Order: sequence, then structure tokens, then C-alpha cells
Amino acid sequence: MATNLLRLTLPPPSSLHFRSGKFLDAKFSKRIFPRHRRSRIQRHGSKPSFLVSNSIEITTQSIESTIESVKPVASDDKPVLLDVSGMMCGGCVARVKSVLMSDDRVASAVVNMLTETAAVRLKPEVEEVVADAAESLAKRLTESGFEAKRRVSGMGVAENVKKWKEMVSKKEELLVKSRNRVAFAWTLVALCCGSHTSHILHSVGIHIAHGGFWDLLHNSYVKGGLAVGALLGPGRELLFDGIKAFGKRSPNMNSLVGLGSMAAFAISLISLVNPDLEWDASFFEEPVEEAQGNAAPVQRLADAIAGPFVYTIVSLSAVTFAFWYYIGSHIFPDVLLNDIAGPDGDPLALSLKLAVDVLVVSCPCALGLATPTAILIGTSLGAKRGYLIRGGDVLERLASIDCVALDKTGTLTEGRPIVSGVGSLIYEEQEVLKLAAAVEKTATHPIAKAIVNEAESLNLETPETRGQLTEPGFGTLAEIDGRLVAVGAFEWVANRFHKENDSSDVVKLENYLDRKLSSTSLTSRYSKTVVYVGREGEGIIGAIAISDCLRKDAEFTVARLQEKGIKTILLSGDREGAVATVAKNVGIESESTNYSLSPDKKFEFISNLQSSGHRVAMVGDGINDAPSLAQADVGIALKIEAQENAASNAASVILVRNKLSHVVDALSLAQATMSKVYQNLAWAIAYNVISIPIAAGVLLPQYDFAMTPSLSGGLMALSSIFVVSNSLLLQLHKSETSANS
Repeated sequence: MATNLLRLTLPPPSSLHFRSGKFLDAKFSKRIFPRHRRSRIQRHGSKPSFLVSNSIEITTQSIESTIESVKPVASDDKPVLLDVSGMMCGGCVARVKSVLMSDDRVASAVVNMLTETAAVRLKPEVEEVVADAAESLAKRLTESGFEAKRRVSGMGVAENVKKWKEMVSKKEELLVKSRNRVAFAWTLVALCCGSHTSHILHSVGIHIAHGGFWDLLHNSYVKGGLAVGALLGPGRELLFDGIKAFGKRSPNMNSLVGLGSMAAFAISLISLVNPDLEWDASFFEEPVEEAQGNAAPVQRLADAIAGPFVYTIVSLSAVTFAFWYYIGSHIFPDVLLNDIAGPDGDPLALSLKLAVDVLVVSCPCALGLATPTAILIGTSLGAKRGYLIRGGDVLERLASIDCVALDKTGTLTEGRPIVSGVGSLIYEEQEVLKLAAAVEKTATHPIAKAIVNEAESLNLETPETRGQLTEPGFGTLAEIDGRLVAVGAFEWVANRFHKENDSSDVVKLENYLDRKLSSTSLTSRYSKTVVYVGREGEGIIGAIAISDCLRKDAEFTVARLQEKGIKTILLSGDREGAVATVAKNVGIESESTNYSLSPDKKFEFISNLQSSGHRVAMVGDGINDAPSLAQADVGIALKIEAQENAASNAASVILVRNKLSHVVDALSLAQATMSKVYQNLAWAIAYNVISIPIAAGVLLPQYDFAMTPSLSGGLMALSSIFVVSNSLLLQLHKSETSANS
């Protein structure tokens, strides 16, 4: 028996799996890998070395090892994932990243506000234990005002579900609080707008809204009380967060809102306690309207520019004040006749009000709402319809896809193959089936399950096996009664043994199976695959025909993708004939049909497409597709039998209802969602570009038009309402495949 590990480097294709709890001796390993096919130990290269141990556990290769076998990670990489709370916008993100990057141990850091995480990669020379480094970094962030803790990786499904439920519970609590605050805020809006309504009605000759209640609303002290209620009620967290952000030297959108609200409140308060100034105290109403936006989410563009935006707007406000107080009121003296300058034409009142206008109207709430509202509605709508899209970045990539690669077995076909024929060169057909079922007993591929199910349906007693080994995309190998038996693709099986079969025997075997298939009731909608069975010392001894029905929506899906101008490609590890038949049936051109591909070759094919400028989505269902799903711009996995598998782990989109036509729906929804995002951003940017100069008084000299802080706040609120309403229209988006899904 072998007492040490044998390190062997396999010729491509590799990525083999052992499935045995028994010992593998050196003689067995030599029979699996003939001497002329072995090579020297590979010290540095892209192909992983293969370890043969004298005690190997039964296991299915995880997606992590599958992907790492294709894209190896340097051994000195030390990734650390931190959960970080308290981030409100891009200024916070920048601050968190700055704190992390200031640590000498950190090589790079990626901070995501939406997921509240920070992914940190330590420098290779760091000798500290990763867990200790993570705790140290989390402590530094917590001391900087962002509570952080190390995320424990490798949690099981139960832990993930528990964490998800806790997050949902927390969100629901916040939602209840937000509802109460919004209700209170709208009450304040109604009261404050009441006085404005009476003024507007009077100006057009409608003399109503008189009396004690309306007079009470016009009272400056009542307005002041309402303003205090707005600031210390719904706007309290917004105000305090903005102040804290300034204190941390990372101002966010709340800083602008809070600054504008406080400035308007201060001017009104000065006017109220100093009536001789004769300034209008109606600014009390402005911390209106702002309270409605206190829980507004932020989006990535706003995150990127939030810090500089705040400083820029504050600077513009200061410039506006300086210009009108020292220059503008002298160059354009007529502007002092405007109501905004007060009854005495006070340049100080004019300058202060215009400066506040700039602060208030430029609050980037619309920018903050533009992306997350559309992303939230888009992903929620997808989840309701049966396609789980893992994040806004996935939606963006999915919307730009111009090429879709599809697997055959389990993707274009139902994934429930059956044995439709068995052929043998030497033994009884049932003997061939028994040997194949014994070898495939622990394999997870749909074809392996079909062979095992057929043997069980015939009540065949399968022999005991030893040292099962699977090579994804090619076949399975095991020892039975002292001899190796291989089941899989023809060339792979033939290459396992020294003995070569007479080509005429193989042709006879294939012809026999073809005749058997043609005599059955299987229609052209079935995919027909042949797997070969070989035994040590004999070579190929038989073959098994496998049939799998095409999905009902396969042809529709391919046709609809092509109508959208998306290139469709078929990638399969099956033989040429079977792949060509499926491609023809679903409408994929022959030049876009690829067969006999190993998982590594599929991965390479996807990489080449990306290198040529294509944005690629890969659709698959099993472990053979995992590397390609991970490599593609967007990996789309079908959820087979409601089980989590390697494909769903690697994919960024999961079709939970196992419907291929949902690929079309997911693409359509992604495009519609990103269209809304672009519309929202265009509106938000245009609004700021136009409103800020107007608020600064650019129309005042020629058109005698100037905003008031109340009007500025109202416009800002309306811009946010427009963005939210536009995003909500996504709910009207219709499924393109409702009749076929």
C-alpha cells in the first residue's frame, strides 16, 4: 500500500474527483494514469496538481475548488471581510476606505455601502494572523465612527438564513419608524402649505381662507414652532447625522440638507426677534418639506461625488452671498426692488436669502434616489417572477449583454435524461448496464443518475466498487473486481486503457444504438447522447444511449434572444452529433455550435469571447458549468430540483423556477431597470444644473425673478418625488414570456 502522497500532474483536461473511503494503492494509481501519460511535477503553472491520497473522503467538489482550479489564487493573499455600519453616502465610503488604507498592513480595500461591507486584502509580507488583523482594522473603524466587525466566512445555510431573517426584521422596524415620521412630516407640510394656499387664492381674487385658524397659520411664532417640530422630530436624525459627518470631515447629503435647514431657520429666527429688520420670517416653513427626505437612500453616483459636491455647494453659496452683497447689488441696483430684498431693499437680506436658496435647492436628494429606487424595484420584481438577481451591479452588466452562451444537458434540455438503449460488444446488455451503474452510483451528473435509475428499475444488483473518480465533462472511473471500469465520452474511455478496439466494432455498436433509437417513440425534440463503457484489458465493451427531452421553451428563448440582437452560442461536452441535433432544433447556427468541451475549455471559450469585446452571459445548471458561470460577465443558473448546487453558487442570477425563458425576462427587466436609472440620473443632473444658477439669482437682473428658500425646498422635494414615481413605473413592466413560462 502507498504510505505517502503521490503528486501527479495530469495532462489537460484535469479536475478529477475521488469518491471513496477506501485505500488507493500505487498499482491502482498507475493503472488510472499510464506511465506514458504522466508528466513531471509542475511547480509553477496554471494547471493545478492532482493529489492521490491513501485515504480519500467521499465528497463532491465544491464550487470554490472548481473555480480555484481554473483561476488559482496566490497563497500569500489574505482577504478580510468586514461588516461596516453607519455609512450614509459616498463621503462615508471614502472615509472608511481612507481609514483602512492608512494602515500599513493593507494592500487594497473595496468598500460597498449598499451591502455595508469592506473587502480588505493584506500585504503579502504581513505575518499577523488574519483574524487578529481583521479585529484590529474593525476596531479602528469603530473608533472612527463606523461600527465594524469581522465577518465569519463559511457559514452554513442555517446561519445565512438566520442572518437574513435578522436583517429583514431590522428593515421592517426601520420601515415602521419611517412611516410614522413621514406621516408627521406630511402633517407639517399640510399646515405650512395652508398659509401659502391662502396667499395664492387671494392673488387671483378668491377671498376665502379667512378666520381664526388661517390667521393662526400666518402667525410667525406658530411657523417657528412648526419648524422646531420638523427639525427635532422627523428631521432630527438627518440633522445630527449631517453634523456628525462634518465633524468626521466626510460631509454627506444630510450635511447639505441640515445646513440649508439650519440656515433658513436661523435667518427666520433673527427676523422674528428683530422685527425692525423687516425680513420675511416665512423661511420657518422650509425645514418642509426637507423632513420628507430624511430616510432617502443614496445611489452610487451620489456616493462618488457626495463629499466634493457638499464642499462645492457650500463654496457656491458663499460666493453667491459675496457677489450680491459686495458687487451685484451695486451693478444691478434694481434687484433691491424685489420682494426678496425686503421693504427697504436691504442687500444683506437679498444676499442671505439667495445664499440659502443655493444650499437648499442643490441638496442632491434626487441624485441619491436615482439608482437605488430603480434597482430595488427591479430586483424585487425579478424575485417575485422567479429570477433572483444578486445586486445592482449584476443588473447593470446584464443589461449590456450582447452574447449568451448556453449549456446543453439540463439547460436546453429538461435535465431529466432516460436510458433509451444499451449495446454490448461482448457481454449481455444488462451486464454492461450493471457495470456502468456501479461506477456512476455516486456521481451527480444527470446522465449518471439516468444510468443508475435504469439499473434500479430493472432490479439489477450492482457490484461493489473501489476508488471512484470523476473528471467533470468526461466521465467516471472505478475499480470493480480488481479491474478498472470507465464510463463516459468515447475518447476519454478509450484513453484510460492500453487496448484499442477495432473501429468496425465501435461503428457496429453506434449503428445498433441508432437503430434502437429510431425504433422508439422518441421525437426529434429529444437530445440523444451516447456514453461508452470500457474495462481494463478489454477496451470498449459497450455503450448506453441516453435521451433527454428539449425544454418546451428552448426554441422560443433562443429565437427571442436573437430578435434582440444577442448572439447565441451552444457550449457542450457532448459528442458532435448530439450537439448539432439540439442546435438545429432550437435555431442556433452551426458556426456557433461547440462540442466535446471540457469545463476548462468552456472557461477558455468564455474568456476569448470577452477578450474580443463581447459582454457574455453563461447559462448552465451543473458543476461542469461552474467555472464558466463564474468567468462570464453574468452567470445564469437554472435551479434544478430546488437544490443548491455548484452552478447556483457560482452564478449571479438564479432562475429559481427552472424556466429557461426567464433568461429573456431577466434581460428585459435589467434593460428596463437601467433605462429608469439613466432617466432618473438625467433628470437629477439637469435639475441641479438648471436650478442652482436660478437659485443664485441669475434671472434676477433681467427678469426680476428670484427663488425663496421655501420655493427651493419645494422644488427639491418635487424632484425627488419625480425620481421615485418614475422608478415605481417599473412595476408596470410586463413579462415577455408569460405565455411560454
